[in-house]
Amino acid sequence: MNAVFAQRFRNARTLLGQLSVLGFLGVAFSTAHAAPLGEAAATVDLTTEAGVQLTQATWRYSDARIVETSFRAPDGQGQPTGTSIRTNDIVPHAGMADFDDAQWPTIAPTSLSERRGTGRVSFNWYRATFTIPKKIGDFDTANASVWFETRLDDYAEVWVDGELDRSFGQEGGSVVAGWNALNRVLISRNVKPGQEVRLAIFGMNGPISDAPTNYIYVREARLKFYPGTDAPVAVAPHEVNVHIERNDPAIDSIVPPNAKLFKVAEGFQFTEGPIWVRDKQVLLFSDPNHNTIYQYSDSGGLSVFRDKSGYDGADIAEYGQPGSNGLTLDPQGRLTINEHGRHRVSRLERDGSLSVLADEYQGKRLNSPNDLVYRSDGTLYFTDPPFGLPKFFDDPRKELPFSGVFSWKDGHLRLQIQDLKGPNGIVFSPDEKYLYVSNWGKKRWTA
Repeated sequence: MNAVFAQRFRNARTLLGQLSVLGFLGVAFSTAHAAPLGEAAATVDLTTEAGVQLTQATWRYSDARIVETSFRAPDGQGQPTGTSIRTNDIVPHAGMADFDDAQWPTIAPTSLSERRGTGRVSFNWYRATFTIPKKIGDFDTANASVWFETRLDDYAEVWVDGELDRSFGQEGGSVVAGWNALNRVLISRNVKPGQEVRLAIFGMNGPISDAPTNYIYVREARLKFYPGTDAPVAVAPHEVNVHIERNDPAIDSIVPPNAKLFKVAEGFQFTEGPIWVRDKQVLLFSDPNHNTIYQYSDSGGLSVFRDKSGYDGADIAEYGQPGSNGLTLDPQGRLTINEHGRHRVSRLERDGSLSVLADEYQGKRLNSPNDLVYRSDGTLYFTDPPFGLPKFFDDPRKELPFSGVFSWKDGHLRLQIQDLKGPNGIVFSPDEKYLYVSNWGKKRWTA
């Protein structure tokens, strides 16, 4: 392993140790739970037949129970790597978006106020799947911000599309708010009509330390719609769900036993190509749908680094992803950009000018360069599928009869691979003996 890639490996290990997501998912932070000011533009009551019909919602129900399971005692650093111990868990784990609740009974919205569970210290789940309607009265829901409010007797935790928000210090968000208190969580910013949402509400009978003589029920459940904006925002860094499947013990040397993943910004259409710029302590990444390169830092928040990052042609409205995709730094620290709509790879010079490194092969322009990586000797490798073209493989703008993997150095472009259907991600092994390329297709991913 050469010195350059050894350092890259150490950097990756440090980053994975923190597992902090910067924009994958911008100056003052807005919190994930900051309620919009003023009255909602529209409200839908999900405890009524009219509300359920409008949103095509379905409610399902199941009791939950406590089971014994195994865990690890804390080590000297407080991490779960000590001796094996016995503890407790809740089943089913029904918060995840892909949880199969097809065998659960459906319940009428008007029955949500019925007492459920087994009484005393007991738990249950309510799951609801609904669709964002095109209009609510005269209100157009496109790009709106949607909040969900619910109040359970006695406590509740609320999952949205498989996520249980863990913002530190939150009150009345996704976790227990208080005795019969209101839970208020953000469903999504910039919603689209027809967008499907999955809610999972975990109910608890309380107080737990003094087993009550009542049961669990839903007092209220409603959606509130507020006019939105298509601009992404920074949020107070907060933990999100992460589950690591450790198929090889060697992963333990890179990913710690209690790894955390944090969201710091949201509201993007699509994110690609993150690159950490060490000397400026900022993260750059692309939103190819929004045709923008964003910059994020702990001190400066989120800002636009470069607009029209991939295209500015007259036919831009035809493109789904006209913007830049992959980003990386060359050995001199200059930003190298894959530009979808302009069919090229460019480099941002120190003086702010842009140099085109590659835009055609044998007289035919490139498809839509996707991902890229530099070898330690300065040779650039990049993939060139047609995913940035409006009609992909069938787009009339496509001139090359294949999707290629190319190398470039000192002005010379060479075709390395042309038999992959959709070459996408690309990376070297730490010792640079192997070049890995992911191959995308409608039916499968391969590498």
